[in-house]
Amino acid sequence: MTSPVTVLGISNAIVDVLAHVDDEILAEIGSIKGSMTLIDQDQAERIYALMGPTTEMSGGSVANTIANLATLGGQSAYIGCVADDRLGQVFVHDMKSLGVDVILPPVNTDASTASSYILISPGGERTLNTYLGACLELSPEHVSEQAVAGAGLVLLEGYVWDNPLGPAAAHKAMRLAKEHGAKVGLTLSDSYCVDRHRAAFAEAIDGQVQMVFANEKEIMSLLGTSTFEDAVAKTHELEPLFVLTRSEKGSVIVNNQCEVIQAAVPVDEVVDVTGAGDAYIAGFLYGWTAGLGLDESARLGSACAARVIRQIGSRLEKSS
Repeated sequence: MTSPVTVLGISNAIVDVLAHVDDEILAEIGSIKGSMTLIDQDQAERIYALMGPTTEMSGGSVANTIANLATLGGQSAYIGCVADDRLGQVFVHDMKSLGVDVILPPVNTDASTASSYILISPGGERTLNTYLGACLELSPEHVSEQAVAGAGLVLLEGYVWDNPLGPAAAHKAMRLAKEHGAKVGLTLSDSYCVDRHRAAFAEAIDGQVQMVFANEKEIMSLLGTSTFEDAVAKTHELEPLFVLTRSEKGSVIVNNQCEVIQAAVPVDEVVDVTGAGDAYIAGFLYGWTAGLGLDESARLGSACAARVIRQIGSRLEKSS
């Protein structure tokens, strides 16, 4: 087995604030169950007041993956913008406590640390209301050559392209990765994000990105297909490794002409589906960075996804 590879995550740094709620709360704040809505700071304060007891932890898609990778014993580092406020301190402390090398300290900004208010309905479905705040400050100056040079894989989040200087930061990271022999991974975030940045993502995948992580809707949106099967067929014609998750249907890994189909791990009770895909990626990357094969890495991914949906929140518990 080869030496573990350090994974550097670059993404929107968000503190997840989670609580179980009844459907009446969703109706009161005007949220559609299962949706993700961007909110301002006033709305964030109103929703927080209605949530009751909460759990707070560093979050955001790629940040969750990086944290879970560290929990599994992998080597990980992270770049993302938080403010020098209470939630910013929660984010940094949480990541460091897991063994993540947090590259960027809290930044001086008028905006508060980004927060996502995750309302968990009976049955585990999540409804997100997200205040982006300080994470939008991410810029090329935050992506240091030293950080990229120390990584074997740079994992970029699709949501970064929504930030004013996010695309420039991502392109700098991809350029530095190429110069230092690191691979680049891209998570597509959600299908609406793909709709907004399809051309940019397609350009990145054509020569700059070596690994693509997506669910069914995201890959179909990216490749313009009406079925998942047609999307898989198209991935066979492309250079990157594609890691495609399908919830209870398992996952499909495509590496040129090689295809690995992995069944999902059965779960008796779903508590919270928050971060299931992020946990899958963490498990997959733990295997991949340690030199395991695609089939073994996919099995680890499925096991991690199954673990995380049996609990509240998107973090794997060390005692599990």
